[in-house]
Amino acid sequence: MVSVAFTPMNTAALVEQYLRLGLAFDGLEPGFVDAFTGDPSLRREVENAPAPDPRALARQAAWLRTELPGAGLDKTRTGFIDSALTALECSARKFAGDDIGFVDEVRNYFDVDIEMGDPELYRQAHADLDALLPGTGDLAVRYAAHRRSEEIPREMIADAVSAFSGALREKVRDTYPLPDAEVVEFEVVSDKPWSGFNYYLGDYRSRVAINGDLTQYMSSLPHLIAHEAYPGHHTEHCRKEQFLVGAGQHEQSIFLVNTPQCLMAEGLADHALVAAIGPGWGRWAQEIYADLGLRFDGQRAEAIGAATGGLLGVRQDAALLLHDRGGDPDSVAAYLRTWLLATDERARQMLRFLSSPLWRAYISTYVEGYRLLGSWLDVAPAADRLGRFGRLLDEPLTPAALRAELAGD
Repeated sequence: MVSVAFTPMNTAALVEQYLRLGLAFDGLEPGFVDAFTGDPSLRREVENAPAPDPRALARQAAWLRTELPGAGLDKTRTGFIDSALTALECSARKFAGDDIGFVDEVRNYFDVDIEMGDPELYRQAHADLDALLPGTGDLAVRYAAHRRSEEIPREMIADAVSAFSGALREKVRDTYPLPDAEVVEFEVVSDKPWSGFNYYLGDYRSRVAINGDLTQYMSSLPHLIAHEAYPGHHTEHCRKEQFLVGAGQHEQSIFLVNTPQCLMAEGLADHALVAAIGPGWGRWAQEIYADLGLRFDGQRAEAIGAATGGLLGVRQDAALLLHDRGGDPDSVAAYLRTWLLATDERARQMLRFLSSPLWRAYISTYVEGYRLLGSWLDVAPAADRLGRFGRLLDEPLTPAALRAELAGD
């Protein structure tokens, strides 16, 4: 249990209590602490303490929020920790069994409001795909045929991962130098609800797991590598460890699931490929695949990707149907098949992610994170998009901070 000592706090004391609080959540749900690069003895101390009481954790989070104004932190750091504490209080209440509506849960976790998408946008996306895909007849059948044509042979996946990782690393390091010691190791795993996952190990090292149960597609793999490594999660972790933690912002040494920190990270990572390569990423990828002996129509892939972008909100709709509107799994799977033109197997894999107690709200980090960060990135001229993207890598920005900038506050 995290002890509550109601005494005034300075900066160091408050940040330490924040870290202790965050680390304690791993005792409620292993994996809640996505990464921790701080003092190992602090983590061992929390791990060896008695099992945490979620009600006590909720009280601790609420109390720390009241202590923030007098802790000597600047506005940016205060906003970052305040948003995380709001999320942690909600998580603790959920672990304690409180009945919190799904929309409110997402708002408290990620500082965004969500609602069902507009079916007219999805119909337009289908019309755009219909015009791009060859042949006539059932759109889902034609889209499935297109996806099959993009499958990467399993024996080629490792070479393709290495090629894109190397190319993106070189590109990113030209703009955002990384420590010479930084490294990403890739591994293939199975029986996971996600397609890829970055395990940041600290000291500028990451292990990226790729779900081998899922087919890898030529149009998706460059995005996956950019998302997880360069200039996505790995690059962000390295830059923040070097420049924020290195400057004493130790609250950045912990990365916690179901906080606004995740929405910022996933939005950043989903924009990573276009930020690094630009709108011509398809032709760039086409050349890399050609060197591997694989045929890939990059221009067509970009056009189809733009069309399917209109379906961004479908998976968030599915979460709302499942957790807010009482939909049963079969009807939600049918919704996913209809709008995403997905196979039943793929729809069930998505449902597995949406049904996970830890990850059920997480889909909103991709949907709302992509939208919010996209609006913010679009403020910059296309030629300076990677430069503006660097602020996401190097600053402890929050959804509220981005909205304030967009509003001109």
